[in-house]
Amino acid sequence: MPLKITLKPNERLIIAGAIIRNGNATTRFLVENTVPILREKDIMREAEANSPARRIYYVIQLIYVDPDNLTSYHGTYWNLVRDFMNAVPSSLKLLDDISENILSGNTYKALRLARKLMAYETEILA
Repeated sequence: MPLKITLKPNERLIIAGAIIRNGNATTRFLVENTVPILREKDIMREAEANSPARRIYYVIQLIYVDPDNLTSYHGTYWNLVRDFMNAVPSSLKLLDDISENILSGNTYKALRLARKLMAYETEILA
């Protein structure tokens, strides 16, 4: 079943690594095959990856949209996860869930779980 997407005026979207920006009007379209898609609200720019959990989210985003460099991103991911787990042992279950999804190819689900990790990090630091 095709994925129906509605873009607001000037909204950005990543489809299979291509960054797309909508024009001045609302646009609706269908994506008929399976490709990585990230809406603007889910896209993190590198400069925004300014905490350990946010760096984990950012590298998962790269894994999701740029499979050509998967080996490099995986190495970075595992180093970040190890450091985060050592600093915040109570995050083990959430990190395990994220990692399990990455290993099984459910990268978008891992990205959603990484949002929970960012919220958890904020809660701990508060």
